Amino acid sequence: MSETGIYRTLRCGEQWADAVFRGTERRGDMLCLAAGAYSGVVFLPPVDSGERGFRWSRLKLLAEIPREAAVQVYAAASDSEDWPEWRSMAEESEPEASPGARVRALFGPPAGAGTDLWLTHSGRYLWLALEMSAGGRGRPRIDGVSLRMGGDHMTDYLPAIYQEEDFTYRYLSIFDSMFQDMEEEIEGLPRQLKPDSASAEFLDCLAHWLCLEPEDGDQELRRRMPEALDAFENMYTVSGIRTTVKNLTGHQPIIIEHFSVDPNGQDCHNPELYRRLYGDNPYRFFLLLEQDAFRDQRQMERFLDRMRELIPAETELELVLLKPCIQLDWHTYLGINSRIGSYIPAAIDESVTIHYDTTIGGAEHE
Repeated sequence: MSETGIYRTLRCGEQWADAVFRGTERRGDMLCLAAGAYSGVVFLPPVDSGERGFRWSRLKLLAEIPREAAVQVYAAASDSEDWPEWRSMAEESEPEASPGARVRALFGPPAGAGTDLWLTHSGRYLWLALEMSAGGRGRPRIDGVSLRMGGDHMTDYLPAIYQEEDFTYRYLSIFDSMFQDMEEEIEGLPRQLKPDSASAEFLDCLAHWLCLEPEDGDQELRRRMPEALDAFENMYTVSGIRTTVKNLTGHQPIIIEHFSVDPNGQDCHNPELYRRLYGDNPYRFFLLLEQDAFRDQRQMERFLDRMRELIPAETELELVLLKPCIQLDWHTYLGINSRIGSYIPAAIDESVTIHYDTTIGGAEHE
């Protein structure tokens, strides 16, 4: 058998352009129920196989169907592209019958319900109708229709006498579809191992393999994965910790190590101040972040728990949140009624009283 079957997939807005909507509508590239409707039908234009008497087989819906919703598929095939009944139905402006009754009158019984069906129709052209219904708040959504157009079948490897048996063909199609799905998964495995093309489900597996946590969603995870191996090499360095903090918080930190503010160093002008601020523990480093780096206390605690796993062993981290402030001087006193403002010029004459705390002067541009 071939590695996978050959499928034709309809899943973009241009391919739905000629469809007929009854109680349904197209939103971008997806098909869904119209606003306020709880049932409706999409009548798709014919799909051309290019081969007379073509045997249509597997149909897969790319859809999201909640538990209280349903999607039924109706199908008809013919070697003639013209189907007068379908054309007259498409030209109706206000149909007399309900969409459900009209589709059953036109197509007959449904081919099946669900997302994976087996068709038994033969003909070059295939007409499809998708009936959607919702029994609650959950509403179905169809993103695409995938039709099997070719590929090997298990009956191709049987003697010729069995190849024309319809029952044998349909019975072996159950196992044929299972093997096709497995082959498709095997063929698609290399794509799943790439961050850009991996599915959302497999992306979590890749993240666990690389010891990454999806703090900022799938898109941020895809961006960080190619850099993960290089990041592990520098993980316990200053630049690595700085990168880790930036990934977790979105803010660029300031890292101060003990030796960079050694109170016993010759270039230290205020040893007592440095001891009070940074202590004497040589295995402690300080992480300075802006005050708005965290939304709340819980987010900050989660950050500290993550960082304890990502710093070198036997080291301690102390987080310092920097608050916006103005440092005037060590001997400046600002009382409760103090105010910092711009210089206001004033005219001084014999009627003006100058208080003891009045400042006279200022630059010319003020």
